Amino acid sequence: MKRILFTLAALFFILTGKAQTIDTTKNNAKQEDKVFVSVEKAPEFPGGMEQFWSFLAKTMRYPAKAREQNIQGIVILQMVVEKDGSLSNIQVVRGVSEDLDREAIRLMKLSPKWMPGMQNGQAVRTQYTVPIGFALAN
Repeated sequence: MKRILFTLAALFFILTGKAQTIDTTKNNAKQEDKVFVSVEKAPEFPGGMEQFWSFLAKTMRYPAKAREQNIQGIVILQMVVEKDGSLSNIQVVRGVSEDLDREAIRLMKLSPKWMPGMQNGQAVRTQYTVPIGFALAN
């Protein structure tokens, strides 16, 4: 279990790499509508990543069909952490199966508000990528 959590944590940090700002608005958009990919302080789950993994473990419902077919893997989700910490635009970047992908999205929709990303001392909309691992005990 520790190996899986360590692997997911490592993958998480790799996938939240640095890039340029993405402007999701029209040409004359205000700065406040931009979605940042790289920020000075990344968004964070309340209580940190240990609490995030705990939240996932408590909330996850392994889909019966995936369990019966022994489907396992890591679903990579991308989302926007809004200025108020809410999550929006949750989508699968790399899926495993329809059932596991749907469960990963459900989990993130149930997530409490995150601490938003910070840029120049201000909360900003931040694109964030997170892996959610699905593994069956042998």
